Amino acid sequence: MPIPLLPEFQFAEPYLLGLLALPIILMLVRGNRNRPASIDFPSVVHFGNDFKKQNKGFFSLSSAILPLAIASGIVGLARLQKITHSEVIEGEGIEISVAIDVSGSMRERDFVVDRRRVDRLSAAKAVVKEFIRGRTYDRIGVIVFSGRPHTMGPLTMNHEWLQEMIDREIHFKRFDNIIEGGTAIGTAIAASAKRLSERDAKSKVVVLLTDGVQSVPGLTPEDAAKLSATLGIKVYPIAIGRPGQPGSEEETFDLPTLRKVASITGAKAFLGKDTEALKQIFDEINELEKSDIEHRQIVRKKEYYQWPTLAAASLLLLGITWRRTAPD
Repeated sequence: MPIPLLPEFQFAEPYLLGLLALPIILMLVRGNRNRPASIDFPSVVHFGNDFKKQNKGFFSLSSAILPLAIASGIVGLARLQKITHSEVIEGEGIEISVAIDVSGSMRERDFVVDRRRVDRLSAAKAVVKEFIRGRTYDRIGVIVFSGRPHTMGPLTMNHEWLQEMIDREIHFKRFDNIIEGGTAIGTAIAASAKRLSERDAKSKVVVLLTDGVQSVPGLTPEDAAKLSATLGIKVYPIAIGRPGQPGSEEETFDLPTLRKVASITGAKAFLGKDTEALKQIFDEINELEKSDIEHRQIVRKKEYYQWPTLAAASLLLLGITWRRTAPD
């Protein structure tokens, strides 16, 4: 039974506390037995003397020793304990690199978050932060890319800091003068894979969010995917926005290429048309990439029954000594 205001403590045998009524009854009985029916006094002085003599059965220290000893013994029998909980975590999490497209097309305000119309980058940030919150035991890092990738957050398990960084640092005003034009999907995948390759984790994953197509010369998405596959890294590409006709001006991303990237690395490609779809995508990734973590809850109990038991014995010894030395 937990103790109010002391949540770490409990009684192992709380039903025995009901016996605490016994010393209270004993004190009342002894007090009534020694209390006279009336006190006759001619003055205040006499009243004080009679009170000390006649009423000492209920109020004196000597009469309280036995009930206190009984009460302490009962508390000892109820076994006061301090409970401490600890969690043992065995295994290791997944190393995850999240690559977010911050090219100009991500300014398109065709997503809704909390009933507000927002741009694609804001929607991606909101869903990524929720994803991070659900990956308690995984080491996660973030890069952004347009014409080339930029590291924003190292692989870390400090998820609170990572979420704050995403809010504080990833926005278009910051990138206006430092982000090159175009969309380098292949280089972004390769940069993420390189960071993950330096880790010893068994499972490594890249989550790529983009609304564009490879538009700069250099490493192609397919070649970057092959590089990732040789390193044992899966790439989950997520296309953000609404698809147009292939080859038309309305087409905002190259979904066939993203699917090929996923296939090469043994992963899966997704299409996030709106915020709800993005949430469902990250939920599915959560299911596909579960951390190999085992939890064991350990409960430790420290007994404190010896202290009230010692108090009871001490009070009994005091009572015996008091009785032997008290004048008749």
